[in-house]
Amino acid sequence: MENLLRPVIVVGGSVVLTVLIGWATDRLLCKADRRHPETPLWGLLRRGRIPYQLVLAAAMLRGSYDAARLLQDHRTGIGQALTLVLIGATAWLVIRIAAAIVETSYSRYARMHHDPARVRRVRTQVTLIMRVVSAVVGVVAAASMLLTFPPMRAAGASLLASAGLLGIVAGVAAQSTLSNMFAGLQIAFGDMVRIGDTVVVDGEWGTVEEITLTFLTVRTWDERRITMPVSYFTSKPFENWSRGTPQMTGIVYWHVDHNAPVELMREKLRDILRECPAWDGRACGLDVTDTTPNTMQVRALVTAKDADDIWTVRVRVREEMIRWLSREHTYALPKVNTSDAAQPPGRLPGPSDSPGGTVRRVHETPRPAR
Repeated sequence: MENLLRPVIVVGGSVVLTVLIGWATDRLLCKADRRHPETPLWGLLRRGRIPYQLVLAAAMLRGSYDAARLLQDHRTGIGQALTLVLIGATAWLVIRIAAAIVETSYSRYARMHHDPARVRRVRTQVTLIMRVVSAVVGVVAAASMLLTFPPMRAAGASLLASAGLLGIVAGVAAQSTLSNMFAGLQIAFGDMVRIGDTVVVDGEWGTVEEITLTFLTVRTWDERRITMPVSYFTSKPFENWSRGTPQMTGIVYWHVDHNAPVELMREKLRDILRECPAWDGRACGLDVTDTTPNTMQVRALVTAKDADDIWTVRVRVREEMIRWLSREHTYALPKVNTSDAAQPPGRLPGPSDSPGGTVRRVHETPRPAR
C-alpha cells in the first residue's frame, strides 16, 4: 500500500502545489495591476504564468522524484528529462520577464516624451535589445541542456582545443549573417532608420514595419512588403523622409500653353490650399520653371506636416487646378496647332505660305536688272 500511496502523494502534491502557487501569484499580479493601472508591468508579467508553473512543477518533481520511488529502472532518463524541462522553462520565463520589463520601460518613455522621432528610435532599440536577449538566453539554455549529458562534458576538452579552427571556419561561413547582425545593431543605436519611418528604397516608397538583427521589412503604399538585409541600409544610400522633423515640401508640375494665366493660377492655388485641411499653411508658391516650343512648365510648391499629408495636398492641388483650367481657361491647356500660324507684322500671305513657294515681302523695292 505504501508503494502505491507514496508516488501518488509526491506527484499529486507537486501538481497541487504548482497550481495553488501559480493561482496565488496570478491573483497578486491582478491586484497589483488594479492598484497601479499607470504601470503595465504587472499585467505583462501575467503572460509568464505558463512558464512559471512549468518551472515550479519541474523543480518540485525533480526534487521529490527520488522520494517517490517511481519507475526506479528509468530514474536516470526521467531525471534527465525533468532537468531539460526545467532549463527550458526557466529560459522561457526569463525571456517573458525581460520582455515585460523592456515593454514597460518603453511605455513609460512614450508617455513622457511626445516627439514621434525619439519614440520610434527607442522602440527600434528596445525591439532589437529584446531579440539579442532572447538569442543569448536561448544559446545559454541550449548549452546548459547539452552539458547535462555526460558525453558532452567529456568532449569539452577536445572541443575547446579545436575552438580556434572552428571559429575561423564558422566566421568565414557566416560572414554575411554576422555582417547583417552588426548592421542591425548599428541601425538600432546609430539612429539611421527607425520603425515607422517613411523611406524610399530602390524607387519604392513605404514605411519601415519591422527591424530584426538580419533583415528589415518595408510596407509600401499598396500594402506590399519588401524584405531587405539590414546591411543594405549601412552600405547604400536611401531616402528617409522622417529624419529630423516630419514636415515635408511637395512639388506639383503642369504643362500648359504659353498663353496660360500664370497670375490667376497663383491666386487659384492659394484658394485651393485654403480649402485643403492637409495643408499646414507654412508656404506655397507657383512659378514658371521651363519652356518648350509648344508648352511651358509651371511648378507649385506646397507644404504639409508629414509624408501622408503632403501626398494628399499634391493630388488635391493637381486635380483642382486641372479642373479649373478646363472649365474657365480652356485656351491654357496644351494643344497641337493644326492651322496656319499667325504671320509676323508687315508680312502678307503669299505663295511662300504653300509648299514650294517663294518669300515675298511687303514694300520690297525691285532690284535693277544688270
